[in-house]
Amino acid sequence: MFITEAFAQTATPGGPGADIFMTVMPFLLIFVVMYFLIIRPQRAAMKRREELLKNIRRGDQVVTGGGIVGKVTKVVDDSELEVEIAEGVKVRVARSGISEVRVKGEPVKE
Repeated sequence: MFITEAFAQTATPGGPGADIFMTVMPFLLIFVVMYFLIIRPQRAAMKRREELLKNIRRGDQVVTGGGIVGKVTKVVDDSELEVEIAEGVKVRVARSGISEVRVKGEPVKE
């Protein structure tokens, strides 16, 4: 009469540890799905872009982030390029400002 029905029930199967596992399981599943659908492809795209920017050479036709199309005339250093955007008009562009490489030029003979 003094004991309620909730106290009279048996313990959960598997003990209290199974209850915590079932609580954490959906979060782990969401993280795994996010990793394979978002994080992993983005890392691969970043690697491809980094490789593309690293391999820019003289003679490549590039498009800047602002949409200007030009031809690389000189690789100044690891972070800058000299791009000819019109005949006789050369500008210095940061490598990170290049959005795409359209035409690969011939390798430089040294």
